[in-house]
This record gives sequence, structure tokens and C-alpha cells, in this order.
Amino acid sequence: MKKIFEKHETLFCILLIVIYIIFNTYCKNNFGMDSYKTVIANTIFSLLLIGIMIILKRVKYYGLTKVKNKKKYLYFIPLLVLGSVNLWNGINITSSTNTMILHVLLMINIGFIEEVIFRGFLFKMMEKDNLKSAIIVSSITFGLGHIVNLFSGADLVSTLIQIIYAIAIGYVFVIVFYRSKSIVPCIVSHILINAFTIFNIENTFSIYIVPIFMVVLCLGYAWYINKHIKAD
Repeated sequence: MKKIFEKHETLFCILLIVIYIIFNTYCKNNFGMDSYKTVIANTIFSLLLIGIMIILKRVKYYGLTKVKNKKKYLYFIPLLVLGSVNLWNGINITSSTNTMILHVLLMINIGFIEEVIFRGFLFKMMEKDNLKSAIIVSSITFGLGHIVNLFSGADLVSTLIQIIYAIAIGYVFVIVFYRSKSIVPCIVSHILINAFTIFNIENTFSIYIVPIFMVVLCLGYAWYINKHIKAD
């Protein structure tokens, strides 16, 4: 399998992204995002990715490893701040305990899956040939992937805003992964951002001000890492 994968790595990455988008859109439209069926389906998808990495003997290669020197990365505090943005406008608890648990479980899977696909498989596949292109494609593809929310009835303006800050998030995540060789901080931050959306109170502050801050924080942290840290 490893030889077949290495021969058709580009095709595999493209198919993986397409399958994931179709798969999750189907689950969202037919079961709902906070359904146990969607959670189970995404858990199976996560386990399949882990299985693939183990078979390919690329677990560490795709970033499932510890960071050697967290101090150099400011202990990833900027990523933790990023993960908390959905709580800044207050905490809205209207969902049942069961719904919140299912939501968190789903976001754990989605955070893991998307980081492994976009920062793991896609970036590492392209990095061998052109680092800059790999960073750009990984960031933009991750952001544009959120356009599928339109098919689920999402507002156009809010979706476009989400795409913009998702590209910025994708950029800082890929920089963190490239420099530290670990995807774990990205997975944790991604999970926190998604999981806390269930508590978010939407108004002008959360819709417009927070996304601007997120973009500035992502670009600023990425600049700091690029300027002060060499790849481990």
C-alpha cells in the first residue's frame, strides 16, 4: 500500500479532500451536525486516517508528535487565545447537555480530521516540491473548504467572512506545523475554536470585530514564528 500511495500521493490527497467535504456535507444535511450518527461517522473517519498513517508508517511525519521546545513558540498562547474567541461576547447556554456533549465530540473529530488532511497529507505532499506553494495551497484550500456551508443554508456574507479568517487560521497553523514539526497545537486550537461555537452569542462584535482580530492575531503570530524560529 505504501508504494501505491507514494506513486499516486497527489491523487490520494485530492480524493481525500473531496471525499471529506462530500461526506460531511451529507452528514450535516441528512443527520444534523449535533446528531450521534454524524459523531459516529466522523469518529470512524478519524480512526481510518489514523490507520492509514500507521500503515504508511507516517504518524510522526504527519505531525502527531510532541513539540521539542514550547518556550520558543511562546507556549502557543496565541493559539489558545485564538481558541477562546467564541467566548468573548459572553456564554450562551441554550442547548441541552446531550447536544453539547455531541457537539464537542464532533468538533474533536473535525479538528483532528481537517488538520491531518490539510496540514498533514496535503502540505507534506506539496512541501517536497515547493514550500511556498505548499503553504499557500494548504491555507487557501482550508479556507475555501468552508464555502460548502452555503449549501447548508448559511448566509453569504458570514460565509465569506468565515472563509477569509479561515485562510488566516490555515496559514498560521501550517507555519506552526512546518516550524515545530508537530500538528498537535493546531489540532487543539482548531478543536477549541469549533467546540466553543455552541456558546457563541452573535452580534456585530462577534460577526465583524472578532474575525478582524483573528486575522491580525494569526498573521502576527505567523510573522513572529517566521522571524524568530527556524524549522526544528
